[in-house]
Amino acid sequence: MRRVLAGVLACAFAISANASLAQDKPPLKLGGILDMSSLYADITGSGSETAAKMAVEDFGGEVLGRKVEIVVGDHLNKADLSANIARDMIDNQGVEMIFDVAASATALAAAEIAKARNKIIMFNGPGSIRLSNEACGPYTVHYVFDTFAQANVTGLAAVKSGLDTWFFLTADYAFGQDLEKDTSNVVVKSGGKVLGSVRHPINTSDFSSFLLQAQASKAKVIGLANAGGDTINAIKQAAEFGLTKSGQKLSPLLAFVTDIDSVGLDTAQGLLLAEAFYWDLNDDSRAFTKRFMERTKRVPTSAQAGVYSSVTHYLKAVKAAGTTDAAAVMKVMKETPINDMFTKNGKIREDGRMVHDMYLFEVKKPSESKGRWDDYKLVATVSGDQAFQPLSESRCPLVKK
Repeated sequence: MRRVLAGVLACAFAISANASLAQDKPPLKLGGILDMSSLYADITGSGSETAAKMAVEDFGGEVLGRKVEIVVGDHLNKADLSANIARDMIDNQGVEMIFDVAASATALAAAEIAKARNKIIMFNGPGSIRLSNEACGPYTVHYVFDTFAQANVTGLAAVKSGLDTWFFLTADYAFGQDLEKDTSNVVVKSGGKVLGSVRHPINTSDFSSFLLQAQASKAKVIGLANAGGDTINAIKQAAEFGLTKSGQKLSPLLAFVTDIDSVGLDTAQGLLLAEAFYWDLNDDSRAFTKRFMERTKRVPTSAQAGVYSSVTHYLKAVKAAGTTDAAAVMKVMKETPINDMFTKNGKIREDGRMVHDMYLFEVKKPSESKGRWDDYKLVATVSGDQAFQPLSESRCPLVKK
């Protein structure tokens, strides 16, 4: 009897010790560097934080016996602040992976910090092609979209339809400059002409002088190489100027469903735009959106959906690798296809580009919409190998040629 009791007590002590060890393990912290309060807040912001937390909850809340925590910082669209947040997250808070980093200048700054510390950083909100070219690293992943794909999908379709002369309104920083450059290349290669461009400061409220220059160019298409609040303001003010009524077409080269909601279908109808995700694409995207809306009262943008997908992919890789070591986790992430509500058969290449299908949409007329957020008609699905920059053109030093 004593032996049995001793055995029971020993077993109980062992269970208690194991539970204590699990509790003693530090949490696995994932850090979102987000725009929580400025012109990209609707695109990423608190919605990206919510998407990351949903991914953690759906995964079970822990991995390798460690509770998973999401921490966030607001970069205020300042590159130096983004770098400081990344440094603090990794050096002081013990963050193992950084996600989103909306805006390209802030992403490039954070990327350098993560690279120097051999930490994984996954970009969902920024678009600059530099992130998977010159600024690529062994632990960087460019997940949702980039300027090459946006230009390729939108610019090519426009020129093919006869819209072959372009003038650009460009946000004067890395993302806008790359988007103008990549779209110009597509236009010229497709037989079109670029008649000029003008650059505006980020977070511009008055586009009148820039729009007058665009109007004077007589270009068939005014390409908006900007994003968020800048795109919204440019579209609204172009309508006030009567640009579209005079025959010129606006092409927002990066627009999100939240932008179209802000502009309204009366003004936005007929716009052609490229997206990596749309909430109403299929049953999986609709099911995720229903749960997301219960928390946010808004549909997810492609960036926010990408956060959910990328955080989930990372956690699966940590579990499979049995470690949070960046090299081991990245190896699994690159070897494992991505199949979820965001994409089917997605693949992370050696340059860090996550290759997946892109979509060309046309904004619906008010009469075609069944209600708020029912904004897009699918025009074309472009396969990832057609949408994104081929490896043969990559400027990433990790790519062997």
